[in-house]
Amino acid sequence: MIDKKELQAFIEGRLEDSGYFLTDLKVSPSNEIVVEIDSMTPGDIDACVSLTRAIEEAFDREVEDYELEVGTAGLTSPLKVRRQYDKYVGRDLEVLTSDGRKLHGMLRSVNDEGITLVSEQKVKKEGSKKPVIEQVETILPFTLIKRAVYDLKF
Repeated sequence: MIDKKELQAFIEGRLEDSGYFLTDLKVSPSNEIVVEIDSMTPGDIDACVSLTRAIEEAFDREVEDYELEVGTAGLTSPLKVRRQYDKYVGRDLEVLTSDGRKLHGMLRSVNDEGITLVSEQKVKKEGSKKPVIEQVETILPFTLIKRAVYDLKF
């Protein structure tokens, strides 16, 4: 079986100065390899082809047979690594938390611990009969985020 750590180190080294970064790597027991990459700008097929060829040159199929799929993270793909969150600062996200909340809002900031999401929420002011809509900041640590995706609106 292909060594996942060795493959990951190779891919990360190969992508280091390319503007791309690794978002996901799966290696099944039957050597089916799925590599997902992303960049801060729209991706292109040439980057996937180049990485595929580099992997095939470095990991000889004669020594260890494998199936390889290399692709880019799509617009509707869940965010998996910190750099993807950085890419979406200022854009709307839909976040599902591990405690079951579903939040929609604009990603204001990202740090090593988590994200700050700004959303409009109904807030009942003291002494007021009707709730008012206000901008509310929610700080979410990465450990609480179960799934986050770009909130595509038409």
